[in-house]
Amino acid sequence: MRTSLFIIVLYFSTSIVFAQKTVLETSGDVLQFVLPATALTSTFFYQNNDKPYWQFIKSYAITVASVHTLKRIINKPRPNGGQYAFPSGHTASAFSGAAFLQRRYGWKIGIPAYLLAGFTGYTRIKANKHDIYDVLAGASIGVINAYIFVKPMQKNRNKTLSINVYINGEYYYAGLNYRF
Repeated sequence: MRTSLFIIVLYFSTSIVFAQKTVLETSGDVLQFVLPATALTSTFFYQNNDKPYWQFIKSYAITVASVHTLKRIINKPRPNGGQYAFPSGHTASAFSGAAFLQRRYGWKIGIPAYLLAGFTGYTRIKANKHDIYDVLAGASIGVINAYIFVKPMQKNRNKTLSINVYINGEYYYAGLNYRF
């Protein structure tokens, strides 16, 4: 029951917030959450005793804190007349998630993630919320923090193949064990 109520409230709250925005701007708003959420979710499925969720939390928290601190200190006006343009928080968030995925799991996952993060930056420029410098600064902060705090996932290099044979009087056991 609570889950259903939460989904209904979430749907109506986001539909009201996004009602006045273009599809392009809304997609950038969504991607700023989807990439970090994907990165965090991946840490619960692909673990190897180095606490990847803490790596993500440190990287993302420092990215968000850095961005919002710089926004308050610099207070650069937005192209549309608003405040706090520099650096782009949407872009920093998206690139933080993308950089985590790339750093942790490699370029095969990183390239699509970076393309989506770059699209997020593009949507911010097209929505007249930021200029290219705001977007580049946000992207840089997200990537730098990921590279500081995130370690690549260690691949198991101890692949072994063993064949076991056990003979016990009238029984014969054979086994094949492949560790990957």
